[in-house]
Amino acid sequence: MREGFQDDLKQLDGRLAAMAEAAAEAMRRATRALLTMDLPLAEQVLSGDADLDDERATCEDEAYSLLALQAPVAGDLRAVLAAVYCAEKLERMGDLAAHIAGTARRGHPEPTVPADLEPVFAELGEVTSAMAERLADLVHGEARGGYAELSRADERVDELHARVMATVTASGWTQDQRIAVALSLLTRFYERFADQAVSVAKRLEFAATGDLPG
Repeated sequence: MREGFQDDLKQLDGRLAAMAEAAAEAMRRATRALLTMDLPLAEQVLSGDADLDDERATCEDEAYSLLALQAPVAGDLRAVLAAVYCAEKLERMGDLAAHIAGTARRGHPEPTVPADLEPVFAELGEVTSAMAERLADLVHGEARGGYAELSRADERVDELHARVMATVTASGWTQDQRIAVALSLLTRFYERFADQAVSVAKRLEFAATGDLPG
């Protein structure tokens, strides 16, 4: 029974890692759609979001089944509960990427991001998608130190968010105010995506070590 339980945990970990990879790809595609006004790509991100919703539900069902049938304790219990927590956060990350894709769709065929801010949003996409990819590694590998690593990446996202906000609120801003609002919301989506990734890393580290980092 113990061997079967560990196999089930590995399967659960595999689902979480796949969710993290899917969230990373969604963010990468959403950013590309935003910066290139690629409507079909934005539609792909939006339609694919339902897959992450389904994966979250499957993870929760499998985790609750393990809790009911195996009554895990200590580290095993932390691992199962972490799976439920992390699945919710990863699904939310997918939602945030979809919000970015939705903004690209609403603005099409006109660009939402001014040319001078395109490098900032490109970096936001790179940093946040890399954070999600790193979560997949943490699920399968050594989770210790992951929280600190992703917290540093999150600080960079905060810096980029602050740069955008300083630009759109400056006295020299000449773009339409609606664009300023859209950009403010977009950077918030990236910031929240990064925050969710940090939360997942924190819970994974706690599940692995029994110590809550931070």
